[in-house]
This record gives sequence, C-alpha cells and structure tokens, in this order.
Amino acid sequence: MAQDMEARMQALEAQIAELQDREALRLLRYRYHECVNEGKLAEIPDLFTEDGTLDFGYLGKAKGRAELKKFFDGLPRLLEFVKQFVHNHVVQVQGNTGTGFSYLEARTVSKGESYMVAARYDDAYVKQNGQWKFTQMNLTPYFTVPLREGWAQEDRLKMGR
Repeated sequence: MAQDMEARMQALEAQIAELQDREALRLLRYRYHECVNEGKLAEIPDLFTEDGTLDFGYLGKAKGRAELKKFFDGLPRLLEFVKQFVHNHVVQVQGNTGTGFSYLEARTVSKGESYMVAARYDDAYVKQNGQWKFTQMNLTPYFTVPLREGWAQEDRLKMGR
C-alpha cells in the first residue's frame, strides 16, 4: 500500500512538473510577442540560448546572440509598426527539451503601407539552469499582403493550404 502511494505521488509530481514546463514554454512564446509588440527588441536575444538560431525566410536569418541582436536592431528599419497576435500554441516537452508551434496574425506598416500577415512559428526549446530558452525559431509565412489588396485571391488561397 505504501509503495502504491509512493508511486502515485511520483507520477503526480512528474505530471505537475510537465504542466509547469508547458506553461513556462507558453510564457516564453508570449514574452517574445510582448517584446515585439511593445518595442522591447533589445530583450529578445536573451530569450534564446547562446547559439540559438532564427530563420524567418525572406526576412532574414540569425545564429547566436550577436546576430540575433543585429537582426532585431534592424527590425524598426524594416517595419515602422508591428503588432503580433499568436494563436493555438502547442507544446511538447521531453525532459529538458521541447518543441512547439503556433500560428501568427500580424498587422504591420512598411514604407507607409499597411499589411496583413499570417504565418506559423516552429520552435525548439531547451531548459538551462531551470529556465526555458529558444534554441530555434522558424517562421513560415502564409501570406504578407497589403491591406488594400486583401488576401482572398486565388493564388494566395492556394499558397495558404
């Protein structure tokens, strides 16, 4: 009976630890978007490991904190305004590593023109010294279109599938 109780307690502790890790990973993703939305771009490289990578396709790539800093320092020159909204963040935890994906809607302004953006983030995470960090962040754009044009054109609908 005592062994059964001990095993049940260990199982519950493991489940609680996994739930805490999942929530910490969701908070990491949300923190990233808070930094983007509130113009705290200088804080973003610290959300990554020292050798963390970022691949945003046509927007650019970076590896390591120095390149990440350079990438995010240049973001205001690319986008005059940006607000991002993340949806459906799914997280998998395997010990001190994890993966996740989420969907992005964004409103941006570049060169005086308003854009609608839809994309998907795919992430890899690691827990270092009790803190979760991004090891990899990839962005796959579905569309980036001027607001005045809209996205409901045949070629864009096929691209988003």
